[in-house]
Amino acid sequence: MSTTLDTGHAVIHELENKRYKAVLDQDYDQFEGLCHAKLTYGHTGGNRDSLATYLGKLRGGTLRYHRIEHAIADIVRVGDVSLVTGQMSAEITVSGSRRTLKNSYLAVWVTDAEAWKFLAYQPTPLTAAAAASPRPAQVRQEMDTKS
Repeated sequence: MSTTLDTGHAVIHELENKRYKAVLDQDYDQFEGLCHAKLTYGHTGGNRDSLATYLGKLRGGTLRYHRIEHAIADIVRVGDVSLVTGQMSAEITVSGSRRTLKNSYLAVWVTDAEAWKFLAYQPTPLTAAAAASPRPAQVRQEMDTKS
């Protein structure tokens, strides 16, 4: 069952905002608190980090976020798992080189009886044509208004 942002997904939406804000503000303790111990963090180059290696890059300054804009297109909850899809653009520095990112992404959150935790992230670089096209939620909304 898929749905766009309704009140049932407000918690996940807020957690997504918090995780992006935490890395942008260099509040890595806050970010770590949002994460599952088994975090798998994918990067646009195809490499992956564990929670420990990703935090090491952030805290060590190898990876620094300067600007992040993100738009959630959809949140799908199945049991104890929420899948978040959207688009993200950012200005980052990786190992001293400034880069601009334009990605679609999948973020995975899991919950137990106590809290939602950020489990996985996988970005996909957008081509210029894909970045210019409407996000899935926009397309869905436009289709809904035409019927």
